[in-house]
Order: sequence, then C-alpha cells, then structure tokens
Amino acid sequence: MDQLGSDMMVDPTYDEKHDVAIISPDPDDTMDEVEPEPEPRADEYEAFMRKHMSGLPDQETEAETINTWEIRDWRNLGRREHGPVFDCGGHPWRILFFPYGNNVDFASFYLEQGYEEKKVPEDWYACVQFLLVLWNPSDPSMYVMHSATHRFTADEGDWGFTRFAELRRLFSSQWDERGRPMVENNSANITAYIRVLKDPTGVLWHNFINYDSKKETGMVGLKNQGATCYLNSLLQSLFFTNAFRQAVYQIPTEQETDRQYSAYALQRLFYLLQTSNNAVATNDLTQSFGWDSKQIFEQQDVQELSRVLMDKLDEKMKGTEAEGALEKMFVGKMKTYISCINVDYESSRMEDFWDIQLNVSGNKNLDDSFNDYVQVETMDGENKYFAEGFGLQDAKKGVIFETFPQVLHLQLKRFEYDINRDAMMKVNDRYEFPEIWDASPYLSEQADRSEPYMYHLHGVLVHSGDLNAGHYYAFLKPTKDGHFYKFDDDRVTRATSREALEENFGGDYAHANGNIPQRNPYTRTWSAKRSMSAYMLVYIRESRLDEILMTGKSVEPPTHLAERVAEEKAAFERRRKEREEAHLYMELQVASENNFKVYQGFDIVPWKAETDTAARPKAYRILRATTMSEFCQIVADDLGMELDMIRPWAMVNRQNGTIRPDVPITFPDMTVEEASNKFGTKTTQFRLWIEKAEKRDEDGDPVFGDKLIDLKNQQSNRPLMLFLKHFDAKTQSLFGIGNFYAAYQDRVCDVSPQILRMMGWPAGTTFKLSEEIKQNMIEAMKPKVTLAQSEIQDGDIITVQKALPEKETTQIIATGGYVEAKDFYDYLLNRINVEFHPRHGLESGHPQFTLTLSKKMTYDQFSAKVGEHLKVDPTHLRFTTINNAGKPKLAVKYTQQGTLSNILYPGPYNYSAASMQKQDALFYEVLEMSLKELEQRKSMKVIWLPDGIQKEEEYTLMIPRTAQVCDLLEALQRKADISDEVMKTVRLYEGHNSKFYKNLATDFAIMGVGEYLTLYAMPFPDDGANTKRISVFHFDKEPVKVHGIPFQFPLKEGEPFSETKQRLSDFMKIKGKQFDKIKFAVVSKPHYSRPEYLEDDETLWDLMGARDDIALGLDHVNKARSFWGKTDSIFIR
Repeated sequence: MDQLGSDMMVDPTYDEKHDVAIISPDPDDTMDEVEPEPEPRADEYEAFMRKHMSGLPDQETEAETINTWEIRDWRNLGRREHGPVFDCGGHPWRILFFPYGNNVDFASFYLEQGYEEKKVPEDWYACVQFLLVLWNPSDPSMYVMHSATHRFTADEGDWGFTRFAELRRLFSSQWDERGRPMVENNSANITAYIRVLKDPTGVLWHNFINYDSKKETGMVGLKNQGATCYLNSLLQSLFFTNAFRQAVYQIPTEQETDRQYSAYALQRLFYLLQTSNNAVATNDLTQSFGWDSKQIFEQQDVQELSRVLMDKLDEKMKGTEAEGALEKMFVGKMKTYISCINVDYESSRMEDFWDIQLNVSGNKNLDDSFNDYVQVETMDGENKYFAEGFGLQDAKKGVIFETFPQVLHLQLKRFEYDINRDAMMKVNDRYEFPEIWDASPYLSEQADRSEPYMYHLHGVLVHSGDLNAGHYYAFLKPTKDGHFYKFDDDRVTRATSREALEENFGGDYAHANGNIPQRNPYTRTWSAKRSMSAYMLVYIRESRLDEILMTGKSVEPPTHLAERVAEEKAAFERRRKEREEAHLYMELQVASENNFKVYQGFDIVPWKAETDTAARPKAYRILRATTMSEFCQIVADDLGMELDMIRPWAMVNRQNGTIRPDVPITFPDMTVEEASNKFGTKTTQFRLWIEKAEKRDEDGDPVFGDKLIDLKNQQSNRPLMLFLKHFDAKTQSLFGIGNFYAAYQDRVCDVSPQILRMMGWPAGTTFKLSEEIKQNMIEAMKPKVTLAQSEIQDGDIITVQKALPEKETTQIIATGGYVEAKDFYDYLLNRINVEFHPRHGLESGHPQFTLTLSKKMTYDQFSAKVGEHLKVDPTHLRFTTINNAGKPKLAVKYTQQGTLSNILYPGPYNYSAASMQKQDALFYEVLEMSLKELEQRKSMKVIWLPDGIQKEEEYTLMIPRTAQVCDLLEALQRKADISDEVMKTVRLYEGHNSKFYKNLATDFAIMGVGEYLTLYAMPFPDDGANTKRISVFHFDKEPVKVHGIPFQFPLKEGEPFSETKQRLSDFMKIKGKQFDKIKFAVVSKPHYSRPEYLEDDETLWDLMGARDDIALGLDHVNKARSFWGKTDSIFIR
C-alpha cells in the first residue's frame, strides 16, 4: 500500500455496500432463518422428480410415469435382462439392463420401447425426457442417476448409459464412505422417471436420417448449389405467394425450348416445386440468369436479387395477360415532402416503392422503425428552406406513405457500416415484429382508408451467422390459417410461431442463470447474442389474403410445362435404364461400300469421325447375346439387301496406325460378344466391314469375289481382298471405288482388266497405280512385280490415276492443283478447315467464313487466300489467334516466321499455348493501312463524350508511338467528325475504376499514358485558368460501388449548391426525373469513407476550401450492374 499514489487512496467514508439490494423470499424472515430444503430420497418419487427432472423450457408434457424395477440375485442374472413392461403416453416401455456391462466394466442401463419384436407401428416415435436412478432399497438416500432426452423410433428403440456405474464401486463394501455397498445382498432398485413430450412440429430431436419433406409436410425444398441458400429462401417465399406464382405461369413460354430463358426456367422450377416428391435443383435457373461459379459460391444481397428479379419478370410480362400483376401486388406509393410552417407552400414528389428498408439499429420493433422512417425534420435557423415566392421559411421535411401494397416486403438493415471499425458489421440487436400489424398510422391524411391496412405475417427470411459466414433460411405460412414451416434448403419442417417469430428477433439468449454463450455453427465462435435474426419480412394485407394466397383455388401451371417436364422425365428414365443395362449391350461400327465411295481421306472410312457424314460408319447398340446371323440380318435390312448376299469382315488395328479388314467371320451362331473377343481389337469398339456378293450362281447361291479368281494351281497362291481408290487430277478429288479380288501371285499389271472394268474406262487407257500404306507413306507400284513381292495383303488400298497429257498437267499445276496422287495425299494430310471470324463481330460488316488450307502454307500464302476470298489487299489484313473462351489471344505479326501450322499449333516451348487456343480458328481485321505500318503505331482507345455523359462513343485510334496528346486529339477529330469550334473546348483526361485520375496536357507524350487507364475526351466550358475544380464520380448507395463516367467540374465562389446542381444538370445533360433521383454527397479520400449528403443552401466552394482530398459523389442506381468483387450487384441475363 505504501507504493500507491495519493490519487489511488481509498476514501475512508466510502461505503463498499452502497446501492446493493438484499433480496429475501419473505420480508418478515431473515436470511439466517431460511433452512435449505432436505434432499429427497430415492423412494420419495414425486419430490425426487421435482428436484432432479424439471420440465424443459418451451416443451409441453403429454404424459409422465414413474416405474421401479426391483433387481434381485444380480450376480446370477444373464448377460442381458429386461425389466417389466409399463405404459407412458400410450406407449409400452421397459428397462434394458446389462448386469456385467455392455462390453465395459460398468453396469449398463437403457430405456427401451416395449413393443414385441417386429410389431412396432409404422412411423412410430416418441419424444422422451427420462431419468434412470439406481438405489439401495435398504437405504434410499444412496443412489446414482443419469438423465437424457431422446426421440425413440423403430430404428432407435433404446437409449441410455453404457457406463452407468462402475461395477467395482457398486459391489465395493463401502459406497462413498456410507458404510454399506450400493448393491447390497445382491439386490438394487432401478427407477425410471419418464416424461413423454408433445411434438407439434413433428421434428423434435429428429436426426433427419431418411427424412421425407414431402411425406411429412406436403412440400419440398430446394437444393443448395454451394452458397445459394439466400436464393432458395427468396424463391420459396415467392413460390408461396400464390398470386405471384400464377402470374409467372401466365408468361407465354410455349415457344421457348431452351432452359436458358429465365422466365421459362422459373416456371419450370415452380412447377417442379409444386409436383415433385424430392428437393428441386436450381441449376437451370441460375444458368438462365447467366451466373457462373462466382455467383454460385458467393452469397449475394437478397434485396437486390429480389428487385432485379422483379424488374426482369415485369419486363417479360408486358404485353401478356399477366401485365401489371407485379405492380398491383408489390408496389406502394410514398411522398417525399418539404412543407412550410408559416406559409401555404409545399414541395413534394411521389415515388413508387417495391420494398422498404428499415433501420434495426436504435429501434426496438417494427413500429419504432416506421416512426423513424416517417420522422419529420424541422428546417429552421440557418437551415431554413428557400420557398419560391416566399423566400427563406421554417419548414418540415419528411416522408409519408400514400398506399401500402397487397404484399409488403420489409428489408431489415441487419448489415451496417461501423465507423469505429471502418467495416460492415451485422446488427444482432433484439428487434421485435408482430404476427398482425397495423400500417395505418404511417399513412398520410389524404390516403384512401376505405379498406383497413391490417397486415398478416406471411414469411420471415432469416440470416444465421455474421457478415463473413452464415446461412439463410425462411419461415413461411403457406395458407391463411395454417402453420409456419421452416424452409432450410432441401429440408422442409413444421415450425411453431415462437420459432418463426421470437427466436428470430435477435438479441441475447434468455436464460434463468444469466446469458450462457452459444456456439455459432457457421462462424465457430461463442457469443451470448443470437446469431440468427430476421432480415426480411413478408406481410400480406388482411383484406387481400384470400386473393394473394388464392384460398380455395389451385394454382394451375400451363399445360405445355407439364408436357415438357414429362418428356424430360421420360428421357431421363430412358438414359437411366440405358446406364443400368449398359453391361448387357455393346457398341459396334459397321462400314460398307456405300461409305467407302463417298469418303475422301486416309484409310477406308473415317472410323473416328466426330461429325455425322455419309462416309461415317454406322454405329449399332446391340445386346451382347445377339448372334452374328441376327445382327447381319439387321445390317442387311439397313442396306436393302438379302442376308446371304453380305459377309462381315473383322477390322483390326495395324501397327502402322491403319484400320483394315483381317478375316471374314463365318460363324453365324457365334454371338457378337464372342466374335469381338475372338476377332476384334481389345482396346476399341468392334468394327466390321460388310462385303457384298458379286452375284448368284445357277443354284441361286451367293458368289463372292474370291470364288471368281483363277489361282492357276500355283502353290501358296490365294485370293486377296483389295480396295480401289481413284485420284482425279482434273477435279482434285480422291474417292473410293469399291473392293475387288486379285491372286496373291499375280503381277500388278494383271489386275488392269478389273480396274478398267470398275472405272468404266476403255481398254488401252493408261494409268498409274500406287499403294496407300499409311498417311505419310504413298508408294508407286511397279507393273511387273507380283502382289506377293509388293507385300500386298488383305485389306490393302490401291490408288489409280489416269496418265494425263503434259498440256493438261501444266494447266492443273498453274491453278495450284496437284497432278500426282502422292502430292494430293500430302495435301489431305496437311489439310485443315480454318474458321475466320471478324474481330469486331458481324456488325462490322465483314463475314464469318471457313477456308480449306494447308498447314504448310506460309503467312503470305494463307493471307493471300483470305484476301482473295474477301477481295481485299492481303497486306491490309491482321490475324489474331483465339483462346478456348473465344476471346482474342495473340496478334499474328506480319514478320511471322514458319507456317500456318506454327501459328495454330504453337510448339512445346510456347508455355503450353497450344492447349490454350483454338487450333482451327482465327480472328481477322481489315485495316486502313498495311499491317507493317500498323505495327509501328500504338493503339489508343478513347471514349468521346459529345453530349454530356449520356452519350458515349468509343474510338480506337492508331497513333505513331512518338505522338503527343495534340496528335491524338487531331486523329479523334477526324474519326469522330468534330467541328473546329467544338474542338477548341475539348480536353483529354484519364480515369481509373470510374474515378477521375488526371487531365492530360496537349504536349503530353502518348507513351506515358498508363496501360490500364481509360481515356475520356469531352468538351468543357471555358472556366478560366484559376478556377477551382472538383472531381466527380458516381456510386450506388455505397461509395465503394462506383460506376459511370467520372469528370472534373468547375466551382464558383459563393454559389449555393442549388445553382451548382443546375450547372451540373446542364453539363451532364441529365434532366427531369432522372436528375431528381440523384443524391449529392461530399466524399473524402479514401473513397469508401462515409458520404456527407449536401443541402441546396450549402456552398461547395467553401466546403472544398484548399483541400484536394474530397470529391463530389453522385448517388444513384447503377443501371449497368457491373461487377464489384464481393460487393457485386447481382444480375440476371
């Protein structure tokens, strides 16, 4: 104490017990006269129950029972014993007892339902609070007890305590030094105290395993895609506003086949909610909104989503029978006024509202918030109002309601900016709202009161958690006199009025022993305040309840909706059945001469073709147990032939990468699966070639080509099945002709008669033959060499071409054609169809087209082809590669080395660029100058504002890299056709993120302009050299939500803000109602500081003073709805 300073000394006259109240049960009694209540013994059942099993708060008791089982001869009992059955609440009960422990060294006691095995009623359950007490019958003051609560069901029929009491202690000679054991003389009593509770919601202590929302409530929930619980709660609220659902159904969508149409997607969702037995997915709806994972996994503002959705639907309803339905349902009117006190003058403006935002902070209940909303502000003293014709006057300023809508959406401002923390915070204060509410006190005196303005609570949308983490769900009352239900994503449960209202008022948890902290499951933090609170209320006008909820009527969906959903379900069932039966089926590909004759390319047919063409083999899905004979009958029917006139060949993959016939399949009773295993290639589908017979013999039997070959009795001679292709140099084509047979030991020249016959050429026609070994290996065949020496085998392809005169050959070469089959094969190998897209879209007037080019073409060669197609100078073309998202990637330089292949298929050292870009498409631009000249210039994008900020024109100007701002303005004048007179007033300035950055002097170098800054050019009035200027930007409610075009504006000394506003209106070219909706505020840097809204009599010149850290903010709705990171405005495509 010696070290305490004099200012910390305790006043000797200070009474430490001052203002402390001493509370006693009876004022006549003193504290020391009150004796504690004696502890009840285990056989004093009623007193024991009162003491140790008090009722649970908010729960009603249905029945109570006390039952005692006298356990005798403990040590001789079996492993598992049951006590006698007794009744409570109409249910049989008994105690389940493990005398030697349930696999532990403890006595185990459980409460168990007492129904006979397999005779538990279907869907039986009971919610029970119970207490089990083991006690010594010789001394009932000795006992051990445990209590629990449980929902007993057929699946969970017992509940209790595996480690009720340690066996060693129970049989010990002394129990807690009481001089005797608990289990004495091998005996003890076990008393069960049971309280069966009422379960009005049907889900008390439910584990929700196998819970069926439809069965329990008649309604289904919505699946959560990630963070779409906020969307689900709003959609359920709108769905159960039945008149809204009916209006949505009235939007004509019969012609809409695509789910990307948001009105149809919403109709479909509502129909599924109405008819489905399971939770409904919202994927189609969010896709129709144009949302991606950014919106799906980030919670958005429900109020904003509601407004955007209403706007979009209102637009869709125009011109339909539902037109005006939403305004009639959701729109009310309010009046903003300034009324003079001493003279008869009032300035007012009527506005429509779709919802009302109410302050929670500082208000205890709904009426407090409305009183706050319509609070009248007196304008007097220095704040007098300038009334036209009356000068400065004392006035009252405020807002009053003229009408409230039939369905009233109230947005509670649970999230507010905390100036001390400099952050948005959740307001968890207690805030009460009634089930029935009177709105009439907040109406103007002139309002039509012919119909009462009593409102019934229809929905409470709840947020649980804090600003950074949380969950949304809704309590809704679907019918006029029905119950509330909780809609928590895919689960719907019955709820009490207390759960819907009082538990969502917010504020502290109420406990008799003080506020015990509770753990928030979403933020994992402990708090004495409730984490769940209402953030949106839906009230329906009492006189319109039947109309809005369509009491006694059914909401009929359009017939086309039901038909289409039925078709979708049928298609889904087909696909499901196909998946289930997939193991019974196998895929086969079948090619025939019909495919071969129309195919131009490598190999026999395009087995791996993605596009469906006549050359593509036909795919079959066949039961594995189908025989080859049965399958061939199907193929014969498709080809219009008889079964015995076709013969299947198994196709195999050769080592050189080709796919050729190997052997004919001559086992008609073999199944297709057996044939595939025996003859097919294990790694791919089973592929077959169908050979056609040449004719029938005299007996009517089919004759295939191999029977018509003369083998000349030569040893090891055999027939070969070969394929013939024809290269026509005149038409630059290479097509299949058919398959034919030749003898293995024949010379190449011996097959000439067959080739002439197949080609229809006269005898003596000269031609050349070559063999197609693989894609890049085409070899000429020598006439005198045998097929055996040429290593020809079954399935090989021979190409024939006519020998042309030199004159014709020269002409073909001159036109860029090929005269040798080998060269044409090389062209086919490198052939590529390239799509050319106009860089600036089809609106630029340039077409989209496809050219067939060679990958070996140089830049000059393929640009010449494109120039020829477009009929423009190829030097004035610029090409850009396209990334996989369809956006421009890299511009192709005019000095580009290599070939078209290098451009479309960048090498492995190009940072995997090949996988990042399309390999068959390019953007193109037609330039005003050659590409060579263009690459010596800098592209500058300028936004020209010819008429305030209402109209903007974007120009891309190509300026020499050494140019200055004056050169850029000259180029803009030429491009935008600006007169010399206007040009004298034009200034160029930089903006960034919708905020003004700096003005650019005329001698400023172009290369100094920041790459990520936006350039604006605008005519400004002459405001003198020394005029003060203030930066102006636009925001939507919060200064961080910037949008629109920023600029600098000149101020005038002594000018009241009412006149500054008029000059702003003239400058921006925004007039009338649109201008009246703008609120003006001074915002200090940083731009997220709190805005200070301006009055008409304030002077901006004085407020600004010598400061350069303030800007003028224009607060109005951002109609563009651009992205703002986490605070993005939600949008619907």
